[in-house]
Amino acid sequence: MSQTSSSSCYSTALEQGEGLLRLAPTWVPRSYLVPGRRLKLDNRDLYAYGADRGGIDERWIASTTKAENENRTPDEGLSVVVTADGERFLLKDAVAAEGERMIGSALWNTYKRWPIYSKFFDNLGPIPHHLHQSEEQAALVGREGKPEGYYFPPQLNATSGNFPHTYFGLEPGTTKAEIRDCLARWNQGDNNILNYAKAYRLQPGSGWLVPTRVLHAPGSLLTYEPQWGSDVLSMFQSMVDGRQVKHDLLTQDVPADKHADLDFIVDLVDWDRNTNSNFKSKHYIEPIVADGSEDAEYVDRWVVYGTIAGEHKFSAKELTVQPGGRYTIRDNAASGLIVTQGHGKIGKLAIDCPSLIRFGQMTQDEIFITAEAAREGVVIENHSAADPLVTLRYFGPDVTNTPEVGDHSR
Repeated sequence: MSQTSSSSCYSTALEQGEGLLRLAPTWVPRSYLVPGRRLKLDNRDLYAYGADRGGIDERWIASTTKAENENRTPDEGLSVVVTADGERFLLKDAVAAEGERMIGSALWNTYKRWPIYSKFFDNLGPIPHHLHQSEEQAALVGREGKPEGYYFPPQLNATSGNFPHTYFGLEPGTTKAEIRDCLARWNQGDNNILNYAKAYRLQPGSGWLVPTRVLHAPGSLLTYEPQWGSDVLSMFQSMVDGRQVKHDLLTQDVPADKHADLDFIVDLVDWDRNTNSNFKSKHYIEPIVADGSEDAEYVDRWVVYGTIAGEHKFSAKELTVQPGGRYTIRDNAASGLIVTQGHGKIGKLAIDCPSLIRFGQMTQDEIFITAEAAREGVVIENHSAADPLVTLRYFGPDVTNTPEVGDHSR
């Protein structure tokens, strides 16, 4: 996209918004999936990128990460800031220009960028069984690893799609030879890798933490997905819902000299974690109250949390403000926020959950909260007399005092 001419526009936008930046919707298609039609994108625009690109089944939130799609547009996946004066520029460029003010000194000094993003993904059926490489594995092709977390927002899951179950990992006792044989049968139709996996029924209002190297075939609930800022993957399932999965999706993030090395590809899997008989207890999460209560005019809940290999990578909260109520958000880190129900105000910006969005249309439901504003406190108000105002906001690895997986049951 064309850039605003002066770098001072970033500072001006921050001043105008008092540390808040309004973002336009960022739509991403996937050629190998079928949209679930719950993103509120008008049905006439589901194939706005062209039928050859596939349907739009993802909306990326406060993203500075490019989508690694075939035939992608130049800035695909990147969020755009829209100022009160109508100027437009990439969130990525604003972070690069304003650094610490935007994302805080810890993230800026370590990464020099906003290293995470979140998305809604929304599919009619399941996604093929796949994994995301570890940092070391992804580095072999000049990429970064991608752990991720899931939360299933109740407000966006009035319908559950065709298969509201997710296969995670592999059954205990599964051998490398069995999975290698599945990969060797890629062009013989369904390679039957799901014969070795276990499906879990998905429940709105719950979630999962998914480390790198864990096989998973996400089901058909609309999913809120905070994750590391990478789009690296390796598909292990040759057919899904009767549709072929291109072999290129198995090897796209594998070193070129290893594309035919099935032993190397099988070893992308973390075998101990995938075949653990207590897999659910180590990955399943439910909301935990961080502030307020169900009986107060607000409640702020952790909905994605936990450490991966001992490191905190990302987390997310769901804030509910009751009709006529208000709450002051005070976080020790920047966040990307999106509204899932209701309308009101955050800081000096109006916010509203749209009912229908045309491709290219501006909305009032997505905000970037800078580290500077988060530390000072941002007031959010519910202007409805009847309906709750519900928002989701996600954070990077600099947030402290987050729960651990399993804490919801303690």
